[in-house]
Amino acid sequence: MERTIAAGAFAFKVRSPILSMLQTILAQAQSAAPQAVPGGGIGSFFVPLIFIFIIMYFVMIRPQKKRQQQQQQLIASLKTGDRVVTNAGIHGLISNVKENTVLVKVADNVKIEMDKSAITTVSKEA
Repeated sequence: MERTIAAGAFAFKVRSPILSMLQTILAQAQSAAPQAVPGGGIGSFFVPLIFIFIIMYFVMIRPQKKRQQQQQQLIASLKTGDRVVTNAGIHGLISNVKENTVLVKVADNVKIEMDKSAITTVSKEA
């Protein structure tokens, strides 16, 4: 691109590759009109997020609550003579039930007092 610069009685022709490149870029940028994004609202963001929370509830939270309820029922129904397994893998027979603890007979003359919450399964009820 040539540009004429006139200064008083003199005239100069200046050729600038940067100026021509800049003009080409600006011309291309002006010809491309911005297009509207379809479905680009606040609803398109929150609807999938709500679905993700609903799926998480049914896959993770609800089954965990169900397991907690079953564990609480198991702990409430413990009685003397039940054969139990603890979360540490100890098998034994309940010899005494207190308010928060149980006395588990593991072997002859060996009794362990532990929290009721440590009982995971009742293998055989008395």
